[in-house]
Amino acid sequence: MGKILAVTNQKGGVGKTTTVVNLAASLTVLGQKVLLVDLDPQGNATTGSGLDKNLLKNTVYQVLTQEQSIDSAIHRSPTAGYDVLPANRALAGAEIELVDVENREFRLKNSLANVSSNYDIVLIDCPPALNLLTLNGLTATWRLIIPMQCEYYALEGLTDLLQTIRRVRSHLNPGIAIEGLLRTMLDPRSALAQQVSAQLERHFAGKIYRTAIPRNVRLAEAPSHGKPAIHYDPASKGAIAYLELAKEIMERFDGSVSRETTSLR
Repeated sequence: MGKILAVTNQKGGVGKTTTVVNLAASLTVLGQKVLLVDLDPQGNATTGSGLDKNLLKNTVYQVLTQEQSIDSAIHRSPTAGYDVLPANRALAGAEIELVDVENREFRLKNSLANVSSNYDIVLIDCPPALNLLTLNGLTATWRLIIPMQCEYYALEGLTDLLQTIRRVRSHLNPGIAIEGLLRTMLDPRSALAQQVSAQLERHFAGKIYRTAIPRNVRLAEAPSHGKPAIHYDPASKGAIAYLELAKEIMERFDGSVSRETTSLR
């Protein structure tokens, strides 16, 4: 069965969707079969994968409401070669429609159970909020990747996220744990960034990815072309960083059996 990783942070603007799209593309380049699940009604991961979200009839919304099977809603990224369970604005209505549905937090998990064995890795792009969509992502996942900027408010947001994870672990998903914290939009010249990085290393030893994602204009430009950076400008610093991150994640997977009991911090 494929490993399911949710990329999440309750704070917006931390490079979450950029990470999902570019990590999916980089893992695909490294020979992994990848499914990207877009759980954000904005559908940015969908458009960043080269799909026109406004033309899609079957999306994750139809899967969560059980109008369609997950197989009928999966599309292939025309620019990066991985599969996508896409999203568009229709997804915003799912939370209201499912409010009285029993076990509504398990809708995504149950659907993914039918296809996850077809993939090496499933990446879930969670919205930057604690709502039913995010809970579906956290309930379905195996491990969490948490992108964050090295700034003061990011540390506050991380504290809130850890509290959410503990609640989910207690009530919905006992196996959930942090796979890694990813420093994004990093400016190594910034004294604050260095200070926050040092704090993270002290409090989350062994959880911080060696790879950090720099500020890079190519990462910002690539989505407007419907391509991940590795297919837009493979020589850019951003593309190279995400490829290194993909390699590091695969290295960690080799030791995943021994890390199964790693607890949340």
